[in-house]
Amino acid sequence: MNEMQGRCLCGAVRFAVTPPSLFCAHCHCRWCRAAHGAAFVSWIGAALERFRLLPGSAEPRWYASSQQSRRGFCGCCGTPLFYASTLCPGEMHVARATIDGPVDRAPDCHVFHDQRVDWIGNADALPQYTADHPGLAKFRAVPGRGS
Repeated sequence: MNEMQGRCLCGAVRFAVTPPSLFCAHCHCRWCRAAHGAAFVSWIGAALERFRLLPGSAEPRWYASSQQSRRGFCGCCGTPLFYASTLCPGEMHVARATIDGPVDRAPDCHVFHDQRVDWIGNADALPQYTADHPGLAKFRAVPGRGS
């Protein structure tokens, strides 16, 4: 597969990810839900060296959503695009919905499934990891702004 390209709603911020990606997961944490105004967010994880803004792209704006993490969005149309954190150094997480076309992997799992909204069900058989899963330990006690 060639590089995966995406953009914000207005097209000002454009980016590319060169496969292979690190993961594809549906996150149900309250931070992602609030940042995106959605029941959950599907993320593609990319090694930082495989992520780049395309020539002529606007620089994303960044919001520090916690002491460790920041979220990138388009300063023109407001599209939430990226997540970066010292908790996962060397990675850029890209909102799957902002990538045009296919990606190199299907979703792997649901994370923070215990924080999911009660008004949407799961229609798949992917593994469901709750906040107490050992792989999510580094994210459990992240104090956010306004918490």
